[in-house]
Amino acid sequence: MGKNKRDGLTLVYTGDGKGKTTAAVGLAVRAAGRDFNVKMLQFIKSPRRTYGEKYSLEKLGIEMVQLGIGFTWLKTPEEHREALKKAWPIAKEAVMSGEYDLVILDELNNALAIDSFPIDDALPLNEVIDLIKNKPKHVHLVITGRDAKQEIRDAADLVSVVDVEKHYYDEGVNAVKGIEL
Repeated sequence: MGKNKRDGLTLVYTGDGKGKTTAAVGLAVRAAGRDFNVKMLQFIKSPRRTYGEKYSLEKLGIEMVQLGIGFTWLKTPEEHREALKKAWPIAKEAVMSGEYDLVILDELNNALAIDSFPIDDALPLNEVIDLIKNKPKHVHLVITGRDAKQEIRDAADLVSVVDVEKHYYDEGVNAVKGIEL
């Protein structure tokens, strides 16, 4: 049985190129323009840093919560595991509450791709797949981040792969305010 135009979709933005979060933010802006209730949760970014998208989304009345503690190489595995253990129930609740028309789980793919320490007990892939399959019918779900697991790709309605052909990081340019921050 196929979906109808009123059913919520699951969209995945993945790949090594720049623009996955930016695409999700653009979708949030579009949805807010149609009076959707939108929530964005970030799994890796820390609330200790400021990001331009948070300021913009707040101005539009879109809640964005940073649940992470930063890049994996900046904190211990146990600190990351603890952050994921806290983040996952918050994300599940946001999706399953039915309160939101669009929920963005930004960098969830990055979190699921961690292989330098075990995360499956903190962020079980099977629970993510269950969430996709059993979310309230009207909820649109967006999952971003590099290295999307095949199981997530298979469960999604759309998978967009953002590729990189050239990047200024390769020339030694760090994160640029207003572009990455």
